[in-house]
Amino acid sequence: MGAHVSRTDFEWSYTEEPHASRRKIILEKYPQIKKLFGYDPWFKWQVTGYVLMQFIMLFVMKDRSWPMIFLVAYCFGGVINHALMLAIHEISHNLAFGHARPMANRWLGFFANLPIGIPISISFRKWHLEHHRYQGDEVLDTDIPTYVEAKLFCTTAGKFLWVVLQPFFYALRPMFVYPKTPETLEVVNLLIQLTFDSLVYYFFGGKVLVYLIAGSLMAMGLHPVAGHFISEHYMFKKGFETYSYYGILNMVTFNVGYHNEHHDFPAVPGSRLPEVKRIAAEFYDNLPQHHSWVSVLYDFVTDPEIGPYARIRRKHRGLKS
Repeated sequence: MGAHVSRTDFEWSYTEEPHASRRKIILEKYPQIKKLFGYDPWFKWQVTGYVLMQFIMLFVMKDRSWPMIFLVAYCFGGVINHALMLAIHEISHNLAFGHARPMANRWLGFFANLPIGIPISISFRKWHLEHHRYQGDEVLDTDIPTYVEAKLFCTTAGKFLWVVLQPFFYALRPMFVYPKTPETLEVVNLLIQLTFDSLVYYFFGGKVLVYLIAGSLMAMGLHPVAGHFISEHYMFKKGFETYSYYGILNMVTFNVGYHNEHHDFPAVPGSRLPEVKRIAAEFYDNLPQHHSWVSVLYDFVTDPEIGPYARIRRKHRGLKS
């Protein structure tokens, strides 16, 4: 089973999350960063390009063998679908059309969701925004693994399995930790997605639908682009709870690697986050950072000091019943 993790609990913090205070300090020194706030007018065309790539792949993959279906899904389709998931992340912050046009953002989210095969656009948004507001909260931040996960997957082999199954934990954990009533737009998202999936199955067959969905799931698990799930907030250095990644894969993930910058300034679109880092370099250059998501995955699995417990948590401040 390999080495057992050395931690037996999460790292508990009794201070506020660091981003709000750093945002205030940075803006006092560099008020010009406010000019970077807003939406990226090119973003919707990037999303459209990714979706059209996958539409073309419906024809390309129609008569392929099963091994080819999974190989291409892992090496290509999954990368595109993961990029679309991160486009949905951008859209959740209204960075496609701005806060003044919320429904335009939601409809682009439905469109970006199509090749992914599983309806996630609206559900992701309602829990992700809580992650920003209440980072580390033991109840409200559903990005943090549960005690069950941390106790079950506490060896090298266990962590490897946890990484492979990460899409299922990531999707199902919020429903158990912090359940919310389904929204009307979630039903709309579901109906649009089921309609699209049914059309794909009818016109292109089951293999093509498997190509889409399997690519999404594989690219959220043991896959280089999925390294960001772990690199963002797992405590690789004691006391630091958010980490940026400055590697090449930012080019296909809307700069999600600039994660300290994103949490400091969630109103800045991904395309402008490198400019935030350039302007306020002294605030970011000396923070612990990653340069390889593959190394992140390897270290997470093999290093006994890192595992599902390696997260900073805070006590929930909600009113007691």
